[in-house]
Amino acid sequence: MPITAKDRISGRTPYYGANGIQDYVQGFTHEGEFVLIAEDGANDIKNYPVQYVNGQIWVNNHAHVLQANENNITLFIKYLITSSNIASILVGGGRSKLNSDALMNFEISIPIKQEQQKIAKLFLNLDNLITLHQRKLKMLENLVKTIKNRLLCHKGENMTFNKELDFENALINLLFEKGWEKNVIKYPTEEDLIKNWADILFENNRGIDRLNDYPLTRTEMQQILDQIKVLRTPLKLNEFINGKEITIKRDNPDDKEHLGKEIPLKIYDRQEIAAGQSRYQIAEQPRFKTNSAMINDRRGDFMLLINGMPVIHVELKKSNVSITQATNQIEKYAHEGVFSGIFSLVQVFVAMTPDETIYFANPGPDGQFNKDFYFHWADFNNEPINDWREIANNFLYIPMAHQLIGFYTVADNTDGILKVMRSYQYYAASRISDKVSKMRWGEKNQYGGYIWHTTGSGKTMTSFKSAQLIANSKDADKVVFLMDRIELGTQSLNEYRGFASDNESVQATENTGVLITKLKSNSADDTLIVTSIQKMSRIKEDGYVNDQDIKKINSKRLVFIIDECHRDTFGEMLSTIKRTFPYAVFFGFTGTPIHDENQKKMNTTATIFGNELHRYSIADGIRDGNVLGFDPYMVITYNQRQMRKAIALEQAKAKTEEEAISNPEKNKIYYHFMKLPMENHEVNGKVVRGLESYIPKSQYETENHERAVIKDILDNFTTLSVNKKFHAIFATSSIPEAITYYRLFKEMNKDLKIAALFDQNIDNTDHAIIKEDAIVEMLDDYNKMFNQAFTIPTYQKYKTDIQLRLAHKKPYLGIENEPEKLLDILIVVDQMLTGFDSKWVNTLYLDKVLKYENVIQAFSRTNRLFRRDIKPFGVIKYYRQPYTMKQNIDKAVKLYSGDKPLGLFVDKLPQNIKSMNDCYDEIVDVFLSSGIDNFSKLPEDEEAKAKFALLFKKLNKHLEAAKIQGFVWDKLEYDKVKLNFSENIYLILALRYKELVGKSVDGNLPDVPYDVESYLTEISTDDIDANYMNSKFKKYLKALYTNKAEETLNDLFKTFATLSQEEQKYAYQFISDIQSGNIIVDNNKSFKDYILEYQINAKNDQIHKCAEVFGLNEKLLREFIKLGVTQSDINAFGKFSKLKDSADKTKTKLYFEKVEGNALPPFKALMKLDDLLRKFILEGGFDINTNGN
Repeated sequence: MPITAKDRISGRTPYYGANGIQDYVQGFTHEGEFVLIAEDGANDIKNYPVQYVNGQIWVNNHAHVLQANENNITLFIKYLITSSNIASILVGGGRSKLNSDALMNFEISIPIKQEQQKIAKLFLNLDNLITLHQRKLKMLENLVKTIKNRLLCHKGENMTFNKELDFENALINLLFEKGWEKNVIKYPTEEDLIKNWADILFENNRGIDRLNDYPLTRTEMQQILDQIKVLRTPLKLNEFINGKEITIKRDNPDDKEHLGKEIPLKIYDRQEIAAGQSRYQIAEQPRFKTNSAMINDRRGDFMLLINGMPVIHVELKKSNVSITQATNQIEKYAHEGVFSGIFSLVQVFVAMTPDETIYFANPGPDGQFNKDFYFHWADFNNEPINDWREIANNFLYIPMAHQLIGFYTVADNTDGILKVMRSYQYYAASRISDKVSKMRWGEKNQYGGYIWHTTGSGKTMTSFKSAQLIANSKDADKVVFLMDRIELGTQSLNEYRGFASDNESVQATENTGVLITKLKSNSADDTLIVTSIQKMSRIKEDGYVNDQDIKKINSKRLVFIIDECHRDTFGEMLSTIKRTFPYAVFFGFTGTPIHDENQKKMNTTATIFGNELHRYSIADGIRDGNVLGFDPYMVITYNQRQMRKAIALEQAKAKTEEEAISNPEKNKIYYHFMKLPMENHEVNGKVVRGLESYIPKSQYETENHERAVIKDILDNFTTLSVNKKFHAIFATSSIPEAITYYRLFKEMNKDLKIAALFDQNIDNTDHAIIKEDAIVEMLDDYNKMFNQAFTIPTYQKYKTDIQLRLAHKKPYLGIENEPEKLLDILIVVDQMLTGFDSKWVNTLYLDKVLKYENVIQAFSRTNRLFRRDIKPFGVIKYYRQPYTMKQNIDKAVKLYSGDKPLGLFVDKLPQNIKSMNDCYDEIVDVFLSSGIDNFSKLPEDEEAKAKFALLFKKLNKHLEAAKIQGFVWDKLEYDKVKLNFSENIYLILALRYKELVGKSVDGNLPDVPYDVESYLTEISTDDIDANYMNSKFKKYLKALYTNKAEETLNDLFKTFATLSQEEQKYAYQFISDIQSGNIIVDNNKSFKDYILEYQINAKNDQIHKCAEVFGLNEKLLREFIKLGVTQSDINAFGKFSKLKDSADKTKTKLYFEKVEGNALPPFKALMKLDDLLRKFILEGGFDINTNGN
C-alpha cells in the first residue's frame, strides 16, 4: 500500500519500495518473516532487488511479498531466489517488470527443511562475515580521515590552542550546537548557582499542587541544601538526582494553601531527554570556596548543569600540555574541598586537552582517585575518540550527557562508590534495550543476541544496566538473570543489589516455588529476578498445576539475561527453558563466545542466542588498560634429550643407540624421531604429530614431575607474589592429583599457606574414601590455619570463605595488612577458573591442558587491575604437555583477540632489559644534546624536559615488569642481555625526574608540556652511593696543591649529578671556600656532611634575614620551620596569625614598596607579607631578595 511522502507520518517502521527502504513511518502492513522482490522500478537488473525482512514493515505496491509455508524456511527462499535467473522472466522492455503470474510460475528446486536450515545458516554466516569486513573497511576509512584531519589542517581551521581561554571559548561555542543553552552563566559563585537552581525549580513546579505559583524562599532552598549535605557522597547524591522528586516543607507565607505542609518538587527526570522540562546550561569559570581560610578560592573552567544542578565538571588545558595536568587540577580541587554544597552534586569529571579527553566518576570527599578508572570515550568499534570536536559530537552532546547522568552512572552500594560506565558498556546496554523495545511479543523462538565483552571488563554492571533500562522503559514485564551455578547466583545477586537504587528491587529465589511466584507476580518489585539456570530449568509442564502457572508466566513479556553463556551447562537445561517459555527473548553475556572452531554439540553462541550485538575483546581491554596483559611461561619438568632418545628407541623398537643406528630401517625411524619437532605441525597441509604427543600421560603423574612442579613454584613464589602480597591459583588435572599436590606441598613447604577446593560430593567409586579423607584433612588444616570450624556439611561455606579471603571482601577487607590471614596458594581442579574475580590474584599455575575459551577464562583470573607498579601483568606458568599448551594458547589468542593485531602477552625479561637500554640511550642523547654531562641537571629546553619525562616513565614501566620477572640490581645480565646502567645512575635519573615538578606552595602545579607520574616522584633516592663521591673528594684534597688538582676536581664535579640542584649549589660554594682558604677541612667529615652543614647554615641565614627584613619574631619563625606544617594546618591554633602580627608594619611596607617600585597602602603590604610568609614556611625557607626578583 503506497503513501505519498507528504502523507507519511514519521515513525520506526521501515517503508519498503522496489529497491529497499524508502522511509520510516508509523503503522505497518505486514508483520513476520518475508521475502520482498521488486515488481517494477528495479535499479539493478543484473543484481535484482531481493530482500529478507523480519518484523513489522510497510510495503508499497512496487514490491512482491513472499512468505514460506510451514515446510520451508523463509531465509532460504531469499537466498534461493537471489541465486536464480530472475531476469529471464522479466517483461516490459525499457522499464522491466516482474509480473505476479510469472513469479508464481517460476520453478525452483527446494530441498528438505533440515537442508534448507543448514544452507540458510551458511549463507547468513557469510553475509555476517561480509558485513563485518565492510564495517572494518569503514572503520579504516574513518581512521584515515581522522589522521588526514590531524595532519592536514583545513583552511582557516586552528588545530592548536596556545591559550586555555581560546580552547574554552571554542568548546563552549561548539556545545551551543549540541543542545546546550547559549545563555552562559559567567563566573558564578555558589550563591549564584543556588539562585539559578531555585528559579528552574520554580518554573518546573509552578502548579497548584506544588509551588502554587509562589517562588522558593531562601530557607526552602536551604532545606534542599541540607538534604544534599546529609547525603554528602556522590553515590547517595546520584540516587537523589535520579529520584525524580524531593520534598520540602513550605514556609513561604504568600502560599497560604501549602504553608507548613510538605510538598514534592520535581528536580530531574532521566526519561525527559531533550524534552519536557529539561534545561541544559553552561556555567563558565565557576568560583569555588576552599575548605581552608588559608587557601585562596579557586576558579574552575566550566560546569554543565542539568535542570540547574552542576552534574559534570570540565577542566581544560591548552595544546601541548599533558592531560595529567587537568586530572591533577581536579584532584587538587577535590582535596581542597571545593566540591561541597551545591557543587557536591557533580557526578562526572571530564579532563580535556584539544587532543585527549579523560572522564571519571567523582569519588567524593571520602573516596580516592584511581587512575585505573580514568576512561577514554570510544566509538562503537572501540576506537578511542580524543579530538575535542569529536568529544563534543559524541560524548558531551545532548542527549548523551543527559543519559550519562541518568542511565550510565551506577551507584554501587557494594563498594560504596559511584561508577561511570565505559563506552563499550554503554553501547552494549543500549543495543540490548533497543532490541527489546522493538521485539514482536507473542511470536515464538525469537533471538535476542549476545554481548562479547572480555572477562574482567565489567559484564555484571553492563547486564544490570541493560536490565534497568528495560525495566524503566516498561518494554518488558520481567527481566531474569540466569547464572550457571547457585553460588554464582548468590554472588551476582549481591552485586545486582549493590547496583540497584533505593527504589529498585532485585529479587532472589530461595526455591523453585518462590521463583514461580515471582514470575507470575504483577508487582513492580518483582521485575528484576536473579536465579540459577538449574532452578529455572526445573519449571516444566506437568499436565497439572505447573501448566496453569506456565501459561500465566508466558502471558508476560519475559527477557532472560544469561551470564557466562559459553558454559557447557547451556545444553539441555537452556533447551528446556526455551521450550517452556517459547515467547521469551534471550540475551547472552560472555567474554569467550563459542565459535565454529570450538563449537559444542554442533552449536555456537550465535546459533543459540542470535547475532553478536557488541564486541569488546581481550585485545581491546589490554590496549585500553581496562584489563592486564599476560606473561606466560612454559616449564619443562623432564630432561628433553633423554626423553627424545627414549621415544626414538621405543619407536625404532631398539634397546640401545648402537642397535638403532646399525639397522638401516631402525636407523631411519630413530633419526626421524631424534629430529622431530616437539609440537604438532603441518606438512603439505596435513597435521603431523610432534614428539610431545608420544610422551605417555603417565609421565605427568609421576612423583618426579609433581615434585619438579612444586619446586618451581616454591623457588619463584616470593618474587612472583611480590613478597606474598598477591595470591596464586594452582589448577590440576584431576581430584586425585589435587590431593597428591596438596600433601606434597605440606611436605616440601612450611612457610606458605595452602588450601584446596574441588567438588565435595562423595560417591561410591573406588576413590570415595580417599576423597573423603582428603576433604577432612583439608578442612582440618584450614580450620587450624585460620581459626575456623568448617565441616563437610558446611563445605559450601568453606568455599565462600576462600572466595572472600582471596578477593579481600567482607569480612576480609584490609587483610593485606594482616599477613596471618592471607592464603598464599589455592589448589583447584575446575572451580574458580571462571567467574571468580579478585585483583589480589596475580599468578596462575597450570598442570592441566586447556583449550580455546578455557584458556582465556583461566588466564583471566590474573588480569584484574591493581597498582601497575607492583602488578603490571598476570603471570601464567604451565607444566603439562607444554608444547601442546603453547599451541592451544596461540589458537585461543587468535580466536579471542577479535582480529586485533595487539598482542595479549607482555615482553619477557631480556626484551624488557633491551627496552630499558633503548630508553636509557635516548635519555643520554637528550642530556648530551643539551650540553649536560653525567645528568648533573635538567635541560633548560622544555621540549627536552618533556622527552626526558616520557622516556623515564617508559623506562620505569619496563623496570617494574622486569622486577616481577626476577630482575635485581645486583645482577645486570640475563640470557646474554646486559643492562647498560647501574642502580646509582637510575637513582640519579630519578632525582632529575623529581626536579621536573619542583616545589608547589599553593597546590598549583605549573602547566608543563610533559607528563609526570606522581608515584615516580616518590622514588627514594636516599641510597645513591655517596662513598664514591667522597673518595673523589679525598683524591682532590691530596692533589690540591699539585699539577693534578684540576683533573681530580673535574672527576669530583662529575659525581655532583648524585646531588639535588640545591645540594649542588652548596657543593660548589664549599669547593670555592676550600680554594680560597676560607675553610680548614676536617678529615673526619665526609663531603656530604659538609654539604648538609652548608645547607643548615644557609637555612639559618635565610631565617635570620627574613626575620630581620620584616621585623618578625625570629624564635617563632624558627619554630614554625621545624614544625613542617602544610597548607591545611599552617594556622592551627592561630600560630601563623601570631607570627604575622609580630611583623614590623613600617619595615614591611618599605620592603614591598621597594620591590613594587611604588607606594602601597598598609593593608596591601600586609596581604603581600601573608603570601610571602606562607611560601617561605611551606618551602622551608629561601633567600629574601631585597630587589624583589
